[in-house]
Amino acid sequence: MHLRAQKHLVVPKQEMGSSSLVIWSFFALLCPILNSSNEVVASSRGGPFRLAETEVAIGAAQAGICASAVTIHGYRCQEFNVRTDDGYILSVQRIPEGLAGGGGNSRPPVLLQHGVLVDGMTWLLNSPQQSLAMILADRGFDVWIANIRGTRYSRRHATLDPSKPEFWNWTWDDLVMHDLPALLDFVFQQTGQKIHYVGHSMGTLMALAAFSERKQIDKVKSAALLSPIAFLSHMTTALGVVAAKAFVGEITTLFGLSEFNPKGDAVASLLKALCAQPGVDCYDLLSALTGKNCCLNASTVELFLKNEPQSTSTKNLVHLSQTVRDGKLTKYDYGNAYFNVAHYGESKPPSYNLANIPNDLPIFLSYGGQDALSDVKDVETLLDSLKFHDIEKLHVQYIKDYAHADFIMGVTAKDVVYNQIVEFFRSNQLN
Repeated sequence: MHLRAQKHLVVPKQEMGSSSLVIWSFFALLCPILNSSNEVVASSRGGPFRLAETEVAIGAAQAGICASAVTIHGYRCQEFNVRTDDGYILSVQRIPEGLAGGGGNSRPPVLLQHGVLVDGMTWLLNSPQQSLAMILADRGFDVWIANIRGTRYSRRHATLDPSKPEFWNWTWDDLVMHDLPALLDFVFQQTGQKIHYVGHSMGTLMALAAFSERKQIDKVKSAALLSPIAFLSHMTTALGVVAAKAFVGEITTLFGLSEFNPKGDAVASLLKALCAQPGVDCYDLLSALTGKNCCLNASTVELFLKNEPQSTSTKNLVHLSQTVRDGKLTKYDYGNAYFNVAHYGESKPPSYNLANIPNDLPIFLSYGGQDALSDVKDVETLLDSLKFHDIEKLHVQYIKDYAHADFIMGVTAKDVVYNQIVEFFRSNQLN
């Protein structure tokens, strides 16, 4: 690792948080009210389209993120639907101004991208004074919150039915190829400005892979990556390793799953089997997977469990598990040379070359010493792949006592991480 080529900030140990709540789900974390006239339906290219009546009914039956987590605190909020070029309809929320008002197109836009098995609500679980979305809005930013395909508000498609396997035939490759470009393109069209990006967990993977292929990079001003998971071969959690082996073992065939619903019976059975494996302690399931989070509030965790986890495709989890197995960042491996040739024109899936990320792209990267998913050794591998990055453009923060969930739900995150992100964005706004 070449830390001499980076601005490196080490944050000392913080006081331990109060959460002692036992988390029931292994997959908990891999991871004014608007009326109908406020909802905008648009494609990623700006063209309007009509939702089917069933889709409208689904949206009306659920309290959206704006109504349930933003406007109740006095913030303005707008709901959008963005259509990807392969037909998925993504829910997006916008907080255009802070509590004191003062909105307008002069505010720099920020896109928040969540990780796997959760949705955009994860940025809003703490109080407004502690949640990154509101902090950014109050500090003068135009905040956009993404929800990837398959999550509760993004279970829609122009032609496909989420109850059918075809809807779930995707991996994070498709998020890189379709979802993220559609989101960035839409925000850019709406604001006319380049976008600051914040990703957590799989949200960092999506960004790094996309940047390496120069997708929509002309619309990105800077990127803050929290708990990056570009590489996963050094995961220190026994439960995570056992689960990864199970997914690489093609549980799609074993269980007939296309949608991976963490609240379904099939996944509960899988969890029970995994927790019975030797050396796997599932008493505290969140810690068993993510590491011991230092700074979670019990009430925030309780709110998290009311809203999460969310569905993803089983194929997506197989793809993530291939990264654990292979120690490489590649596109989805179809399992044999014939199928790989059919999809890629070569016998092995192509790699994402992170050295292709533009060296002058401002990147803020923050990781924790207790994170069992984004392990320190794997982050060092990531940093080594960025060793030729412009010394003034790569800012690295190491937080000794933070684990995976602390970065989005930690009660100390405002002081430890979020204030640093705000200053990073401001320092790069005029570039």
